[in-house]
Amino acid sequence: MLNISTPKQVMIWLTVIVGLMLAMPNGFYGRVEAHNDAMKVIQTGRSDATLAEAAAGWPRFLPSNLVNLGLDLRGGAHLLVEVRVEDVHATFLEGFWPEVRDVLAAERNIVGFVTREDSPESELRVRISEPGGAARALELVRGLGRPVTTLMGAGASNINVSMNGTVLTITLSDAEKLAMDERTISQSLEIIRRRIDEVGTREPTIQRQGAQRILVQVPGVGSANEIIDLLGTTAQLTFNPVLGRTGDANQSPGSGNILAPDAEQEGLFYILERRPVVTGEDLENAQLDFDQNGRPAVAFRFNTAAARKFGDYTLENIGSPFAIVLDNEVISAPTIQSHIPGGSGIITGNFTAEEATNLAVLLRSGALPAELTFLEERTIGPELGQDSIDAGKIACIVAGLAILLYMALSYGLFGIFANIALIINVGLIFGLLSVVGATLTLPGIAGIVLTIGMAVDANVIVFERIREELKTAKGPARAIELGYEKALSSIVDANITTFITAVILFTIGSGPVSGFAVTLGFGIMTSVFTALFVTRSIISLWFARTRPKTIEV
Repeated sequence: MLNISTPKQVMIWLTVIVGLMLAMPNGFYGRVEAHNDAMKVIQTGRSDATLAEAAAGWPRFLPSNLVNLGLDLRGGAHLLVEVRVEDVHATFLEGFWPEVRDVLAAERNIVGFVTREDSPESELRVRISEPGGAARALELVRGLGRPVTTLMGAGASNINVSMNGTVLTITLSDAEKLAMDERTISQSLEIIRRRIDEVGTREPTIQRQGAQRILVQVPGVGSANEIIDLLGTTAQLTFNPVLGRTGDANQSPGSGNILAPDAEQEGLFYILERRPVVTGEDLENAQLDFDQNGRPAVAFRFNTAAARKFGDYTLENIGSPFAIVLDNEVISAPTIQSHIPGGSGIITGNFTAEEATNLAVLLRSGALPAELTFLEERTIGPELGQDSIDAGKIACIVAGLAILLYMALSYGLFGIFANIALIINVGLIFGLLSVVGATLTLPGIAGIVLTIGMAVDANVIVFERIREELKTAKGPARAIELGYEKALSSIVDANITTFITAVILFTIGSGPVSGFAVTLGFGIMTSVFTALFVTRSIISLWFARTRPKTIEV
């Protein structure tokens, strides 16, 4: 029947009201955004008059979700970085040397003395003094290999070992390199995401591109250099025993040691044990603090295991210096005055408050497993983003007015009903985008413009079917009912195929393509809802009120 039951009418219009309420905050974007930012800060425990005023700028009982603006609309930083996975290969081989040395030294009566030879970073070369022990040395070192855990490398060893005379050459196997590269990229993605999220940026785009590259887009920042400074530090923190100091940059530190420059005093170098006592990976927390002189510093706390190890070391080495090393530079080299049992400490230096905060962020988020190379960097100004928004508004308004005029001229009163549903449709799209926290990009605006054009397709099919039914001398009520029934299959088929396309674009595409797919997919859902339910509800209410004998479509 044409009449729609009261419960269905209530559900339809309740859905419309909720959708428009969710979309409403986007009409007051600046106020709501300031309110949301202030509320985030207040929830951390901070509060002042400015924050309270910003928080009061939008009623708390109203929805406050916003459509996030993408890089091309808001402005911000665009970076393409490459992860130097070769660094991880070299680090693994460097750490593998003590194992090789120990296993060979255990059978010194067979293999003789063991020394490390100079070699490229991609290889580890070890020389034994007894030629007759070559076969045994090869067997022992191969026994240190571990199976690769990935599906593609199952059954393969993680190392390749060859013997040339009395020199063992150890390299990573191809299967282990692939597995290690995959882990490195995944870890880098997660650490980059944590670092950027820590500084409060909105909806950054961080995704893998190719085998070793990562795309980073951060809306709302003033310069790409801000992100480079945040990401350019690997933040590899270690606590190493100090063996001595020197002013000679070319002095050999000796086997098992490293030479690290002082971060503040030029020309000063420290001789450190290569193997650290604890590392930044053992940190449980790091945050901005101030030293006894009121200068910015970074307070840190180790996890339980590292705290015990650190406490034991300080107890056994009271009066000895130890170095806090960040990215191969000594940022502090204090003397151990007493036992430090709690696993807590403070890093001091000539920090500004901002530098100390950023260092705390880096330490909390963890060290990058490998150095990043910035291949492409650019800053998109907010003026360019505002131009895109203005152009998008004009496109939406022109498309909307053209559709409204066409429908009113073509279908009269029924066209006006469709126009009302079209306006509701656009509001529902923004309501859905807001509630899921989607990011709107310039291609996303194109998706909305396309949706506006497509939104009336279903109504056109329905109205043409009603015209056909009216020609068979059926009554107005029956003609309207049959028009909707017979148009249903065509509407569903057309929109399902388009929706499948949107899903494929979202799944396979990235960045702007994904943004276009999101708005297109949401637009299809809201278009079908408004065409089959909202427009029909309006016609039903009108028909029940006026009871016309004839209708013009």
